[in-house]
Order: sequence, then C-alpha cells, then structure tokens
Amino acid sequence: MFRKLYPILFGSILSCAAIAQDVEPIVTESTVDSKTTTTLKSPPPSAISPTINTSNSDLCTFGVAGAVQTQILGISTGTQITDDNCEMLKNAKTLYDMGMKVAAVSLMCSDQRVFDAMMNAGTPCPKDGLVGAEAKAAWETADDSEPQDLTEKEAALTKDEKTLIGAGGVGALLLALLAL
Repeated sequence: MFRKLYPILFGSILSCAAIAQDVEPIVTESTVDSKTTTTLKSPPPSAISPTINTSNSDLCTFGVAGAVQTQILGISTGTQITDDNCEMLKNAKTLYDMGMKVAAVSLMCSDQRVFDAMMNAGTPCPKDGLVGAEAKAAWETADDSEPQDLTEKEAALTKDEKTLIGAGGVGALLLALLAL
C-alpha cells in the first residue's frame, strides 16, 4: 500500500516546491569604456620596370630600365638601345650569304678597326667598285672618306646616349625632390 503512495507523495512534494518558489530576475549594471587602435603596417606598392627579353631573339637591341619607389610616389621607366655593331655584322652576313662578298667586305670596312686591319694585311677595302691595288691607290688619294676613327665616334654622343643622360638627370632631380 505504501508502494502506491510513494509516487503520489513524491509528486505532490515536488509540485509544492515548484509552486512555492518565487523567481526574481538578476539585474547587473556595468559601464565599459574601451578604445581600440589598429595600426596596419604594409609595404608600399612597388614600381616595377618593364623588361625587354632579347635572350632568344635575333634583335640587335637591349633594354635599359629603372624604377624608384618611395612611400608617396613610384616612378618606372624603360627604353631600348640599338647596337649598331650588331646590326652591321648581321647585314654583312646577310650580304655574304646572298653572294655579294665585296659588298659584305665593304660594309665591314665602315669600322675603322676592320679598315686598318685590311690595309695592314695588303687587301684594302673596296672603294667605288675598285678592289685590290686599284682600291689601295684610290684610298691613298682620297683620305677624307676613310671611316671615322673609333675615338672620334666615342666623343660624339648618339641620340640614345643623350636620351639616357637626360632621363638620368630627370630621375636624379625627382629622387632629390622625393627625399625632401
């Protein structure tokens, strides 16, 4: 008999306890003052110079490029320079390959070093269609048409060299202004 009463008695005790309990909400007050500072440190954008890839080509040019980058400004420039000696050698080879051997030798003789070597070897450069002894006599009477000496060529600046010097001066000026 008590067994039947246990669940009823236990249930009534629990229900009374649940009814008798008053629930009061918990209120907390707090003030939060916070400041967050985030500093992002990253490298500046890069000024990248253009490149001219001439390693596997048949060009007689090479590239010259440069770049300057500061925190404020980046400058990049580039140009290409033609190698006149390379062009002369390629043209002479092409003439020789086409069977025009005298024209190829004549073109090579536009270099003072080749001209002097040919004269010293006793095989003067062709002149006005003359070869051999006739060409030597023609060269001896007309000295003014010999190729320009190498040192004189070095003294005269080419257009590309003047452009590079000017670009270098402008770049140095900009660099000095950015450094201030």
